[in-house]
Amino acid sequence: MLVPFQSLPNTARIWIYQCNRTFTDSELTEVESLLGGFLTQWTAHGADLKAGYELPYGRFIVIGLDQSMNSASGCSIDASVHFIQDLEQKFQVQLLDKMNVSYKQGEYIAYKPLKDFKKMAKERAVSKNTIVFNNLVASKQEFLENWEVPASDSWHARFM
Repeated sequence: MLVPFQSLPNTARIWIYQCNRTFTDSELTEVESLLGGFLTQWTAHGADLKAGYELPYGRFIVIGLDQSMNSASGCSIDASVHFIQDLEQKFQVQLLDKMNVSYKQGEYIAYKPLKDFKKMAKERAVSKNTIVFNNLVASKQEFLENWEVPASDSWHARFM
């Protein structure tokens, strides 16, 4: 069951997929259509899942699930991962590689392999004040408050 992301409770479970590039406007339109179709049909053991999504910066896919209605099962989570894998193939992008870091350089969103980000931190090309995207947040509340933060306030701090 697809609902507006904003209507999900702050306790909603969140999954964040970062893209290795910004989607084009036409790709975003198609991603929205595909996401809407998937979430409308998304179920756990035949029970509807109340979910919504956002596409921040045209570069991230954020799926939220209101678990007060029904929780995701292993099979429904697998279905969502397969959906994301299909998007990777269709648009020739990386969405599931967790060994990459996204951060802001001014208004630009940079995307680097973790090893390169560590090297940049060592060389002080990024600092504890660099705005990073903490894709490990687990709830909508954490997403709203702790997703886009200075590196010092995220797991990225260990490299500074």
